[in-house]
Amino acid sequence: MTRPGTDVPFVARQAELARLQAALERAEAGSAAAVVVSGDAGVGKSRLLAEFIAHARSRRARVLLGRCLGIGDEGLAYLPVKEIIEQVQAERDDVVATRAPLAALVRRPDGASAAPAWDADLGQLQLFDSVLGALSELADESCLVVAVEDLHWSDASTRDLLSFLLSRLHTQRLLIVATYRADDLHRRHPLRPFLAEIVRLPVVERLDLPAFGPDDAVRFVQALAGPDAPDDIVAEVAGRSEGNAFYAEELFAASSDPRAGLPTALADVLMARVESLSPAAQKVVGAVSVSGRQHVLHSALRAVADMDDDELDAGLREAVHHHILVTDADDAYTFRHALLREAVYADLLPGQRVRLHAAYAERIRAVGGDDLAAWLAYHCLHSNDLPGALAASVRAAAEAMRVGALSAELRHVEQALELWQGVDDAEARAGVDEFTLTRTAAYVAAAAGHPERALAYAQAAVSLADSQDDLLARADMRRQLTEVLTANSRDDEADRVIAEAWSLIEDTEPSTTRAWVLALRARTTPLDEQGRSFAEQAAAEARVAGAAGAEADALITLAYHDVHTGAVEQARALLEQARARAVHAEAPNTELRALFNLVVMLYEQGLIDRATQVADNSAARASELGLTWSPYGLHLRWMQVMMHYAHGSWADAIAASSPPGEPVSDTVTALLAAAGAIVKVGLGRFDEAERELAKVYPEWHRDSQIAQLAGIAGAEMAGWQGQAEAASTMVDEALASMRKSSSMDWPLGGIRVATLGIALQADLASQALSRGDTVAHAAAVAHGERLIEFAEQTHRRGVPRADKLGPEGQAWLARMHAESARLHGVDDPAAWSEVVEAFGYGEVYPIALARWRLAEALVSRGERDAATAEVVAALRIADELGARPLAAALRELARRARLSVPGVPAPTVDLLTPRERAVLELVAQGHTNRKAGEQLYISEKTVSVHISRILAKLGAGSRTEAVALAYQRGLLHEGE
Repeated sequence: MTRPGTDVPFVARQAELARLQAALERAEAGSAAAVVVSGDAGVGKSRLLAEFIAHARSRRARVLLGRCLGIGDEGLAYLPVKEIIEQVQAERDDVVATRAPLAALVRRPDGASAAPAWDADLGQLQLFDSVLGALSELADESCLVVAVEDLHWSDASTRDLLSFLLSRLHTQRLLIVATYRADDLHRRHPLRPFLAEIVRLPVVERLDLPAFGPDDAVRFVQALAGPDAPDDIVAEVAGRSEGNAFYAEELFAASSDPRAGLPTALADVLMARVESLSPAAQKVVGAVSVSGRQHVLHSALRAVADMDDDELDAGLREAVHHHILVTDADDAYTFRHALLREAVYADLLPGQRVRLHAAYAERIRAVGGDDLAAWLAYHCLHSNDLPGALAASVRAAAEAMRVGALSAELRHVEQALELWQGVDDAEARAGVDEFTLTRTAAYVAAAAGHPERALAYAQAAVSLADSQDDLLARADMRRQLTEVLTANSRDDEADRVIAEAWSLIEDTEPSTTRAWVLALRARTTPLDEQGRSFAEQAAAEARVAGAAGAEADALITLAYHDVHTGAVEQARALLEQARARAVHAEAPNTELRALFNLVVMLYEQGLIDRATQVADNSAARASELGLTWSPYGLHLRWMQVMMHYAHGSWADAIAASSPPGEPVSDTVTALLAAAGAIVKVGLGRFDEAERELAKVYPEWHRDSQIAQLAGIAGAEMAGWQGQAEAASTMVDEALASMRKSSSMDWPLGGIRVATLGIALQADLASQALSRGDTVAHAAAVAHGERLIEFAEQTHRRGVPRADKLGPEGQAWLARMHAESARLHGVDDPAAWSEVVEAFGYGEVYPIALARWRLAEALVSRGERDAATAEVVAALRIADELGARPLAAALRELARRARLSVPGVPAPTVDLLTPRERAVLELVAQGHTNRKAGEQLYISEKTVSVHISRILAKLGAGSRTEAVALAYQRGLLHEGE
């Protein structure tokens, strides 16, 4: 196995490293110590030792390292000892030369296998004493670390020497560290009695190095792969490696798609251990590998292995003793590592695999039980029994549905559909027709967070429905397709499809299908009298037909109409009623739609605390229903992120934005990542946010919310980083993408995005003015004015959910006006005070941002006490949130303007000399150089020199800018 070097990331081993460091400190203090490190092959023992050795050397300890080598049943005699003494000889030849046994040891020809004469007689004691004496002498000079790797390959002589040394450790400044592979120690391994002996010594400490846990495994692979590695690849490698660092390295290095096959180098390492087993043990191990399950019962092995009991028992005992298999509490067998199973399975001949899979299938049929249907499908498929695999896949899907395992249900339904055309009389075998199976796939894919796959299945199901004469089925399938199209933001197609559905059954009697089609038609119809009429008709027909789910859906749409006309309380009551009806009807998707609309309505009313609470409860409900990644489950999840962001509970926002722990659509991951990026930008975690936004960028077209959220995060981050020009481009792209992918011509989120763009142009205009660059200043102002026009157009032409723009929209309009004034060089405290007041309904972070700008405006007007109060208030919020960029900007303003703010040290040296201040005061009053010279009794030329120095110190480009900057920094005050 390749030994990992120091270029391998050192992750999640701080606790183990700390124990080694503590042992080193004891040795440095004159209390000799020893640590024996154990762990499976590849788990990271060598990497831990390398990190510790680097630490020891940084503390000026001398380090000697020897390695055992696996050659034959016993390693080469004294090989690690010889390596250590050679290092001593290279540094201190006198230490070796004065001890004849050591000199004899290192004079042996390399590779010689014959033991020296004293190896078998009392002369061995002379060698042991010489080694102890040499190490003790070196330890007197400086703390000494002796490391021996791979004790599982050590020879008996080396073990005897180590036992001698360890029993004689007392006050030497000496630390001995040894490592071994725990998984190589079968019951008769010669290292076992040695370990049992030394662990009883008081100086010896054991350190077991486990595999990484799931989170640490992901961190390791991320560090190994770099920031650009796809999240799904990282997760796949981390999962397959089961926390083994070496396996993770090999899996990642083998291919850009580690899910392909087992890398050859890794398979060779794993199979080397299996090939040392007897033929009977290898046969048993092969049978276990085919099971596919993590644990295999003894009774199952008896049925499939084709071995008598004695042969089976002997093979199992050997495989367990050599740590290929392990037993669990249920007396079942499993591989010590899943990759070992993969290697064994891949090494079987095709015929062996087919026969064993067929035997397992027969065993499952004999045992029976629907809970085994998934395994029956697996074994039937791999034994080429396609009819059996189809029938079992359908049963497995039904079982997965029963326990609420959506991803598993989708996998089994898709497998059944793949097998359908290859099986004669498939409908009779499956017990279900192809239309029903395809329709199920569409529903499950949507519920499991795969809207694109759901769309493909729904379209296929419509074609299958059209081959039938059942009008209700054809209409209802179009109703389902409409829902999927809406989830994919394809609203025009949704309108067309639901219209087709209604035309099919418009003349039929009231029914559940008619009620649902009407409910969906009401959803897709504009907020007008016709739309309300459809909703009312749907609710009425649903009551007649006893379709409580359709009634609930229609009530939600009616609530939407009420909100639009300003009847908010009536709408809230309807949503509560709709939710109750959906629960009664066991219509979970409709229930989540009601909850989502309730959260949005509360937020748009400015009821942040209540909206946050409902969002949390609703997200929990979606999880309880197993619908977290369904269309409305996802909407509730990102609303949960945004509610906690607004509320100021940013840790909860980050938690809610965490990526799904299961495969889902790119739309799902992109929406959550974009929402989370806004919070990360506010926290100053720019590297993380930048990686997220780079991954999200190709997905902007999928949903206008993705473009909006990513545009906000990107613009704010670039603004903090001083990259206003790059941010301006992102704002323009976000606005264009939002309009293109939204169902509305003027999505109201454009006000916020445009306002951030205006702020960036205001920064660019100010910077250009400081440089005296009139062309750049004019360009920035022109760009900002275009964004102002866009924001105002959006306000005029956008359609709010309610009868008027809510508190959030009004607050962003207020900020837009304040940023517009700043764009034109006007710092207006009154405008920023209005922004603070407008966000007062509960959005914490925007209030702090507005107070920052208000403080700047007050400083420019010389109102220092008021500015100080605003900085203090904003800084308190920023620190509570952990908003590091804003906190830094506030402290910089306080320092620059010389405001007395707790925790911000005041400058101790005046920037301007008294004479320069006097000159600047006269310039501020409008005096020319000549007039100022007369007032101060100095020459006009001397005044000019002072002004040049003032400009340089302030970084100003003109006398006017110098005066403005002096007021901002508290160097001049009103009335001076």
